[in-house]
This record gives sequence, C-alpha cells and structure tokens, in this order.
Amino acid sequence: MSRSLSSLKEFDDSYYRDDINILAGVDEVGRGCLAGPVVAAAVIFPRAYNNKEINDSKLLSAKKRSELFEDIVKNAISYSVSFVDAPIIDEINILNATKLAMTNAIKDLKHPCDLVLVDAIKSLPVDNKVIGIIKGDAKSLSIAAASIIAKVTRDRYMDALAKKYPNYQFSKNKGYGTKEHLRALEIYGPIKGIHRFSFKPINFIPLF
Repeated sequence: MSRSLSSLKEFDDSYYRDDINILAGVDEVGRGCLAGPVVAAAVIFPRAYNNKEINDSKLLSAKKRSELFEDIVKNAISYSVSFVDAPIIDEINILNATKLAMTNAIKDLKHPCDLVLVDAIKSLPVDNKVIGIIKGDAKSLSIAAASIIAKVTRDRYMDALAKKYPNYQFSKNKGYGTKEHLRALEIYGPIKGIHRFSFKPINFIPLF
C-alpha cells in the first residue's frame, strides 16, 4: 500500500524518543549513470516543519524540484551535499562511492543529530546511529528532502558540463545511458574524468 504525502512527516515523527530529538535524512542520486558524480545530500529539519509537496525526487517535475529545493534550503536547520567523482567511483566501485558520499554529507552537517535515516544503505562509518530505510525517499520527509537536494544539485552540475561538452547532451540525459548518449560515446568516445570507465559499455569503448 502506498503512503499519502502527509505520512512522510508522520514516518519521521515515529522515530522521535526522549533520546532522539533531532534526525537527519540522507539520500543519493547518480548511482546508475555512465557519466558524472554520485551525489549525496543530508538534511535536518526542525521537528515542526512539514511540506506536503515534498516527495521522492523521481516523482516530481524539474520545476517542482527546484521550487522545493528553495523551500528546503530556507527551512532546514542544516543541509549538506557531497560529490564523489567518476575516477573515484572507478577506483572503489559505485557502492563504496555511494557510501563515501553519504558519509561525507553526514559529517559536513553543521548541526549535530541523534539519528540518521538513510535510503537503503544499512550502515555507514559515522558516530551517529544509522537506520537504513528501503525506499526511504518515498516514506520519510527528511530522506525525500535529501533526494531533492541531491537531484537538483547534480542536475545543475550536469547542465554545466553540457555547456563544456555539448556533443554528449548531458543537459538532457544527466549522464544516464540514453540512446543519444550511447551514440555520442560511439562517435566521440568517453571523456576522461567525466565518464565511468568501469561501467559497461564504456569499459569496452576505446579512449579517443
């Protein structure tokens, strides 16, 4: 059974206890891309904050994500964003890169928290208590907010890359393996430092 949007706050509220007064939500974007970084965000809200329009970033339009991004930034007690670039992803693999981005996002928060709710990932090397929530971006207000912060931040980064490398249409595909992106890879080859050379099919394409 799917949850209504109003229950995202209720989900977070269910974790408050005498010893848990402040919680953070953490999520990432870009795990399945062929190009660009994996980006994680962490968000801490005041306990009373709610915005019923906040939801899993994948279910929102780009315009709505941008609007909610501004509201989240305005109202958060603290938020942070962490990038792990393609060469590091190739070196340590995407799962470890995701954990690294999430860990750094938590450590970069400017306010302490008693509990961290994380989308899917069950444990991270941080001092905080961590609970992994399967499909957390569709259940938790703070995780959903983190997904929006991470998505908007990464999309803007890929839009900037698109201006530098127009042949790859990064503003449209955001680094994912679309038909047009794969065709560009066949014609122009992968970009060192931008594409993930450990990912198929890039690891079979020669560097031009």
